[in-house]
Amino acid sequence: MTVNDAVSKRVVALLKEKNMTQYRLEQSSGIQHGHMQWIMKGKSKTVTLTTVMMLARGFGMTVLEFLDDDLFREGNLEIE
Repeated sequence: MTVNDAVSKRVVALLKEKNMTQYRLEQSSGIQHGHMQWIMKGKSKTVTLTTVMMLARGFGMTVLEFLDDDLFREGNLEIE
């Protein structure tokens, strides 16, 4: 799994966990709808640290809390 895939899966899981809509996340994070669609579909090839920070802020958590998931364990990711 790529880092981009892991971010997408983490966002989907957090939306469910926090009973939050994608629209609300877009509004609270400042990420534009088009970019969010690419992230959600796993098509984004350039999920940057800035984007992760914006997502974390949108969820009301720190970057470390966002990344604290088995999805981001080194053995689970393809590092290119």
